[in-house]
Amino acid sequence: MEKIGLIAGNRRFPILFSQAAKKRNYYIIAVAIKGDTSRKLKKYVDKIYWIGLTEFRRLFEIFKSEGITRIVMAGQISPYRLFSKEIEKDEEIKSLLTAIKDKKADTIFTAVAEKLKMSGFQLLDSTTFMEDLLSKKGTLTRREPDFQEWEDIYFGLELAKAIAYLDIGQTVAVKHKAIVAVEALEGTDNLIRRAGKITRGSFTIVKVSKPKQDMRFDIPVIGLNTVKNLIRARAKCLAIEGAKTLFIDKEESVKLADEKGISIVAV
Repeated sequence: MEKIGLIAGNRRFPILFSQAAKKRNYYIIAVAIKGDTSRKLKKYVDKIYWIGLTEFRRLFEIFKSEGITRIVMAGQISPYRLFSKEIEKDEEIKSLLTAIKDKKADTIFTAVAEKLKMSGFQLLDSTTFMEDLLSKKGTLTRREPDFQEWEDIYFGLELAKAIAYLDIGQTVAVKHKAIVAVEALEGTDNLIRRAGKITRGSFTIVKVSKPKQDMRFDIPVIGLNTVKNLIRARAKCLAIEGAKTLFIDKEESVKLADEKGISIVAV
């Protein structure tokens, strides 16, 4: 049975990856991050190691001791931890962050990927075994976007691509051709909440990939939690980039969106 390593972040992405890898008869060694990774992951992998954010060096030691050469990163680390005191306690990660030119997501992940490569590991695309979760183009819900929503989608797409190119974020909130919120480190869910407060509802979310998206990390992901946040914020439409966005729990998410009259479209 071939081994594969998993660097597991938060939410369901690591679990879904593990399920897909097990179907292909892989033996999964997971390194989970305390405070972020779900405890449920233990049920879906063959072996799991828990490390703190201050134990960056252990990640390499674990994979080497397990004879791992190929690794997948699935799920994110809460961005606020980048500014926490725990970073100061680990010389390895502290020196890595000090050495890079800025703290953009791509810059950080690329530095981690290079560190893995220098240590003899190959970082695979995060969509490995997950290709069937990439959304095909078209309207995914019963309700098509109305004329105003299409106007906002096409208006938002261009601007979302611009901020993605600058590696600021990958999502914008639009209402009547006004950009009401732009995603930064806080993530999509917090952007949706913020947009709901500003607009009092009836807005559109546009989420895209980066123009030169590195499929090894930070690819766009939506799921049931995204739809629940859209409902709470009284959003009316979600547009994602087809073939470049992972849609987790799609069937359940679309069903809930249909019940609430939310349109989801892949463009």
